[in-house]
Amino acid sequence: MLPPVPADFLLSVVMPVYNEQATLRDIVAAVRAVPVRKELVLVDDGSKDGSRAILREFEGCADVRVILHDKNRGKGAALRTGFAAAKGDVVVVQDADLEYDPGDYPTLLAPILRGDADVVYGSRYLVDPRDPGRARDSFHHYFGNRVLTFFSNLLTGLNLTDMETCYKCFRREVLADLVIHSRRFTVEPEFTAKVARLPVRIHEVPIRYRGRKFSDGKKIGWRDGVSALWAIVRYRFAN
Repeated sequence: MLPPVPADFLLSVVMPVYNEQATLRDIVAAVRAVPVRKELVLVDDGSKDGSRAILREFEGCADVRVILHDKNRGKGAALRTGFAAAKGDVVVVQDADLEYDPGDYPTLLAPILRGDADVVYGSRYLVDPRDPGRARDSFHHYFGNRVLTFFSNLLTGLNLTDMETCYKCFRREVLADLVIHSRRFTVEPEFTAKVARLPVRIHEVPIRYRGRKFSDGKKIGWRDGVSALWAIVRYRFAN
């Protein structure tokens, strides 16, 4: 249950977009339907399908801002742009597909609003009684995630179950001491390594998840896993 929300509270939802015309309208509608005062910052990362035409439909919406990259720079770069534009008290990352359910925002926000956490990870691997029969990732994606999370925990000292999750929710003040350099999916281990060095409280909560396949547009592959392993080591020691 969501604790009382201050009247002036604002949530910034930062959503990188790259070739997501099939799901973009639905995910934007789902985000806007969450009953929390929010701004949606959509960062189109050089889409080549019809995503930009869809984004133009939201021009003039008071709760939506659209930022366009002139070319594809990667998810990390899109997040940097979105983080710089965010004005909310709390920021949450949202992918532009339908794998993650914006209906989980209250679950992510609750530890922060209670004063128990500064950063909250939404874990796909904690038991969620609301979603007992959820669709799972393939074995290879599951195994890869577990390996990456294990090595990340080993070097950061954290005890996460899902370092690679999209759903990272945090007080905007966390960004003041955080500089993200990654351009692609290595943004996840980099964010985790750098947050682990900050004097912040990190919590995990269970979330719902609907994994998609490559045929449905999933973009992360084994090469990204190798890059993530290197990023775990690199950002344990580098800024």
